[in-house]
Amino acid sequence: MRLIQPDWPAPRSVRAFATTRRGGISLGDYADLNLADHVGDDPLAVAHNRARLARRLSLPAAPRWLRQVHGRRVAVLGPAPEPEEADAAVTQEAGVVCAVLTADCLPLVLCDRQGQRVAAVHAGWRGLLGGVIEATVAAMARAPSDLLAWLGPAIGAQAFEVGPEVRERFVAADARATAAFGPGKGDRWLADIDELARQRLSRLGVVAVSGGGVCTYSDAERFFSYRRDGRCGRMATLIWRVPCSKMQLTDANPWDKP
Repeated sequence: MRLIQPDWPAPRSVRAFATTRRGGISLGDYADLNLADHVGDDPLAVAHNRARLARRLSLPAAPRWLRQVHGRRVAVLGPAPEPEEADAAVTQEAGVVCAVLTADCLPLVLCDRQGQRVAAVHAGWRGLLGGVIEATVAAMARAPSDLLAWLGPAIGAQAFEVGPEVRERFVAADARATAAFGPGKGDRWLADIDELARQRLSRLGVVAVSGGGVCTYSDAERFFSYRRDGRCGRMATLIWRVPCSKMQLTDANPWDKP
């Protein structure tokens, strides 16, 4: 199984990983580590992939998968598992695993410098425009300057073509968004989703931002991409906190670098 471990200055009590498409048993369009149960894959294969991931990472509990709808709702997760329709999750509970699924949209994780609260965010352009990052930072209930962020694999600016109405809406909300768009074909624009997220984090006061720059669209070997393939699987980005007594991560296998 090929995983990505964020290169960011998170406290030792925080664990975060992003999956690639490698290391599962799904076949065809979903080959092979598809972790989504809503895209038409064999449910038994998805269950096997999820169980394999849990073993590989020695997860303290099953990830709290969300019903993602490209909105701005943030689920505040407690100890008791409940189905949630949301595009971000926040928890202060040790052992609760926040997770989002993506295949071009931007996944990002947040934690505070003390390692007491963590969050995972699914940020497509609709979620970004709608304020999912702002809602998540508010739900963290920490000073923005006290937060750390990491941007996971997402569609790159050279491939993310959007219509003029999308650019207009972002620029109307914040003139600085002009810098996140370059000319495409005809009246189309190429959007830099990493830059749009960084701008919104910066506007909130979150300045410690790592990651970004890993394109799902251009790397078919490692990543699913909905824009590239249409029918495809989903990767997961996960974050959780561990009690101080369990801070030793004993896994000698190398991780992929972002």
